[in-house]
Amino acid sequence: MIVNFLEKFFEHNHWANLQIIQACLALSDEQLDAEPMSATYGSIRSTLLHFVTSQLDYLRMLTLPVEERIEFETPAVTFDEIEKAAIYSGEAFIAFARDTSRISSETQIQQPDGYVVEPWAIIVQAINHSDEHREQIKSMLTAQGVTPPRIDGWMYARVTEALIPPSS
Repeated sequence: MIVNFLEKFFEHNHWANLQIIQACLALSDEQLDAEPMSATYGSIRSTLLHFVTSQLDYLRMLTLPVEERIEFETPAVTFDEIEKAAIYSGEAFIAFARDTSRISSETQIQQPDGYVVEPWAIIVQAINHSDEHREQIKSMLTAQGVTPPRIDGWMYARVTEALIPPSS
């Protein structure tokens, strides 16, 4: 069986994003909007909104021509809208990864600001960016006395039965 590693990266990213969002659903507005007591910048809510809207932007960069990508202000949205955007973009990235014929290392993507970027760089940034902000949110949850979910690769492997513990 051939494993599409890119697909697995995006599947883990999507699962981890949803685990963080689920953990944050139980928080009060005061907890979501509290300024962090750490080196992170912004509240849990603003960090969630930032990394989910960024994921949508990365998806647009990979799938839309430059003239169809619009710059937009990040609107004030509900927590349900953040979750829906995370689900949409996560599933779209998984579908993108499944169709590897759409990915070419020679293709360069023009950005509205004049930069030109190769698709692999956007993919690396999309995964890394979400990971960094999930860790910041986990830190903010811990500072508020909330146990964050375990979302590392080993836990995902256990959840998907790619890592099976020895039988007792």
